[in-house]
Amino acid sequence: MREIGHFIGGKHVAGTSGKFGDVFNPASGDVTGKVAMADASEVEKAVAAASAVWPAWANTPPLRRARVMFKLKELLERNRQELSAIVTAEHGKVLSDADGEVQRGLEVVEFACGIPHLLKGEYTDQVGTGIDAWSIRQPLGVVAGITPFNFPIMVPLWMIPVALACGNCFILKPSEKDPSVALKLAELLQEAGLPDGVFNVVQGGREAVETIIAHPGIAAISFVGSTAIAETIYRGGTAHGNRVQALGGAKNHLVVMPDANIDDAVDALMGSAYGAAGERCMAVSVAVAVGSAGDELMAKLAPRVRALKVAPGTDPDAEMGPLVTREHMEKVRGYVDLGVKEGANLVVDGRGLKLQGYEGGFFLGGCLFDNVTPDMRIYKEEIFGPVLSVMRAPDAATATHLINAHEYGNGVALFTNDGGAARDFAEAIQVGMVGINVPIPVPMAFHSFGGWKRSLFGDHHIYGPEGVRFYTRYKAITQRWAAGKRRGPEFVMPTLGR
Repeated sequence: MREIGHFIGGKHVAGTSGKFGDVFNPASGDVTGKVAMADASEVEKAVAAASAVWPAWANTPPLRRARVMFKLKELLERNRQELSAIVTAEHGKVLSDADGEVQRGLEVVEFACGIPHLLKGEYTDQVGTGIDAWSIRQPLGVVAGITPFNFPIMVPLWMIPVALACGNCFILKPSEKDPSVALKLAELLQEAGLPDGVFNVVQGGREAVETIIAHPGIAAISFVGSTAIAETIYRGGTAHGNRVQALGGAKNHLVVMPDANIDDAVDALMGSAYGAAGERCMAVSVAVAVGSAGDELMAKLAPRVRALKVAPGTDPDAEMGPLVTREHMEKVRGYVDLGVKEGANLVVDGRGLKLQGYEGGFFLGGCLFDNVTPDMRIYKEEIFGPVLSVMRAPDAATATHLINAHEYGNGVALFTNDGGAARDFAEAIQVGMVGINVPIPVPMAFHSFGGWKRSLFGDHHIYGPEGVRFYTRYKAITQRWAAGKRRGPEFVMPTLGR
């Protein structure tokens, strides 16, 4: 049985805690590996390795750090098929989706290649007589990332390139469900010229996370996952003096106006609700049909969900693969059972799906509910599976109020042909990422990603300009060189502009 260990100080390191977790092929249900579960001493080794090399890495000119990013970009492009295959083997998503995940991570690497420009400060000559002032941004030290199973390469690449380019050392704690691609990334960073110890991978679960949260040698923590854990990490990390950005759960809505192109809206819902089996923090899990749009939307949507091609992720014709684990599949199936009990109309039931030759796989067909109401748990809670709920609203104002009342505020979309309605919606909606006729409005790398309300804990969104601000400290410097006679003491608040 293949053992999946850590990467510390530039070397693959076997686990020493004696604890391991199973890694599955979600399509077959077979155990394909055993991942080491780090204890506190193994996290300590990673922090020590990173701390030892951080001063030299922080003092490396940003241009040289950028060259490592340029090389990493080249290596990711060269190895993207292998990376995609590793993701599909352990997560289950279709290969084309895994390739798209690599691409979105690559875009953040491309952004980080511009770090010399991004770290430029501001300079003011003569803020006072003979006095100049300027600002700089300096790295924090050793930082950590705790990343989810649903994007095992993309989300780490939302954090790592920016953190490293800014001059920090990084410890990655990937999901124990699909841990192998993190080790491949470590190898590529090493091949790109990153000094040993600057990037480390520690596998594991709760003990590793709790050690990271409380470790005095870690200056900042980035997290993506469920809201409950995001809040725990935020509160624990900040209580220990760490800077924390913790991205949590979502309940993303797509509003369909009566004037929208219904065929476009249906296409958008199919890809955004059922892509990656709904295991995306930006997946659309609620469609809000406004006015007369509802009946036409359901008439066209239901047959498309029934015809969804569900197969192993390696099948080139597959539109949706399995869920990541049997436990998660049963959890999602339980939500479908709950929706029926709550009185929602289950128009398409994917619970009975079985694939010949893959009877042990973690498959669930697409599920579609109609007439869902705000009091139902299937509306309130994040399901994180291939389950789409359709709600009805009499007008755009009601749809906007419905969305703003939800505890999550990650992403939202509006499909319409009315520019005025779109502008009003974008202004009024209390959600961090908004799409107009775009179903999954994930910002490009030179912007930043993040939600509102209980979808984000902390002040900074992830990657892009916000990422640079998160992974650096701002320092303002005011300087005067003596030129001539002494000025003597001044006992008033200094006013430099005189």
